Amino acid sequence: MQRHRASFTVGMLLIPVLVLAGGKPAHAGNAFTGITGLPTANPAEGVQPTVVSSESALVPIVRGTDPLENPSGVITRFGLLSDQTKTEPDQNTYLVLDNPGGPTPGYNYGRHFLFQGHENAGDLAYVTRINLDVTDPAHRITLLTPVGPDGKTHFNALDGSVWNPHTQTLLFTQENGSAGGVVEITPGWPPVVRTLYGVIGRGGYEGIRPDDKGNLILAEDIGGTTVNGAGRQPNSFIYRFIPTDPADLSAGGVLQALQVTINGHILTFNDPATGGNAAGDVLSPYQKMLHEPGSVWPVGWATVHDTDVDGFVPFDANARAKAAGATPFKRPENVAFLPDSKFKTFFFTPTGDTSTAAGNQPELAARGAWGSIFRVDMKKDSTGTISIVVLGDRDHSSFDNLAFADQCTLLTAEDRGDMLHDQADLLDSVWAYDICHSGPPARRLLAMGRDPEAAGPAGEDNEPTGLHASDGDPSVKRLLGTSSTNMGNRSRWRWFVTQQHGDNIVYEIVKAR
Repeated sequence: MQRHRASFTVGMLLIPVLVLAGGKPAHAGNAFTGITGLPTANPAEGVQPTVVSSESALVPIVRGTDPLENPSGVITRFGLLSDQTKTEPDQNTYLVLDNPGGPTPGYNYGRHFLFQGHENAGDLAYVTRINLDVTDPAHRITLLTPVGPDGKTHFNALDGSVWNPHTQTLLFTQENGSAGGVVEITPGWPPVVRTLYGVIGRGGYEGIRPDDKGNLILAEDIGGTTVNGAGRQPNSFIYRFIPTDPADLSAGGVLQALQVTINGHILTFNDPATGGNAAGDVLSPYQKMLHEPGSVWPVGWATVHDTDVDGFVPFDANARAKAAGATPFKRPENVAFLPDSKFKTFFFTPTGDTSTAAGNQPELAARGAWGSIFRVDMKKDSTGTISIVVLGDRDHSSFDNLAFADQCTLLTAEDRGDMLHDQADLLDSVWAYDICHSGPPARRLLAMGRDPEAAGPAGEDNEPTGLHASDGDPSVKRLLGTSSTNMGNRSRWRWFVTQQHGDNIVYEIVKAR
């Protein structure tokens, strides 16, 4: 994509922007320049090794067959139920904490931990804590959400995870449509678990990030109606939750959804300007303008729910966002704040249609069928702009997890799914994008393979997920996204990724020796 400094008219404003960047960073990182990249993805054929760019190496942290320290009911191993159901460990959250304790009294669990939610269904999704300093397999992995008397956890599709330093709790999201929502867990032992359904709502939430004021940005992943066997109607939203008390999310607050205005027109679900139906939304000229490289459009926030007005009864966030006139996207998966932006800039990743039937149609490709990456720049008055950073194509598609390696290097994983793997004969990749400088194309950090368990008759292709880069600092001062200082220090900043499905292996990405 060509990137250059230019000016674009937004309403009555003339806004100078550096497409993909927004200006030279205060602490220019070098992670991108240090990634040589891999030339190709693995083909979707048989068993394939997972390969990482030559300057890096993959170190297995745990495998799906590893035992839990405290099994509960059918939840006995990290990535497998006792009946061999694969539980899909998803997003990782790395934390450095004083020994938080565990089921074994007096045991030293160390200071370095990796948390993840498991996307399992059947009311059996759960949360695990990998005790990174522990080598004894009997104490390596701790279950934080045991089953109840009925043998269920009553959670489903636990996907996103994040540490909230304002509440000193972990937040996990359930990507489960109108039955989803946010779950809050304390880090100490025994953990206290509560849901926030009457505050943040029921929604297919996935990515979640707090800012320095305690507000939360959430990405929702709910698929839309398929039109003519190809493109799907944009059906998901980007949310902001403003808590009444940043230290106690249960005290209530205001949930909002992002609203984009294009040439004076607010882009909505079942947009009346394009027919008020799915077909009109799929081929909307406004969606095309939203995805045009170089375009910059004004945004604001539409109120979805306010506990002071609407109370604390659980509600359908997606339905409320549609009623509020918010702007839908094609399955946003993840969100990340740009370091050094004072939490005014965040990026998010709509996955798109995950189908060559859509992507091979130029009109649909121009509307994000292959996936996309957006950038939002906010002002103090809750207005701002949105711009397209990456418009996906056949080789760069279905973007999912996001992580900043430094202020200039954005890492993103793909989630094409089995159908698109076969259609394009490509397995997933993890990409590095330079968002500060013109010229360099994306570099492939990792080419996902397919282990024997995933390649079997009943298998599901491996997917790179849980992409995460952090120093683990639990303080508000060092909240992820605050500063890019020391992000290049790989002895402190650690990178993780999960090879989901199949053997369910969690890797640390380290520097090659």
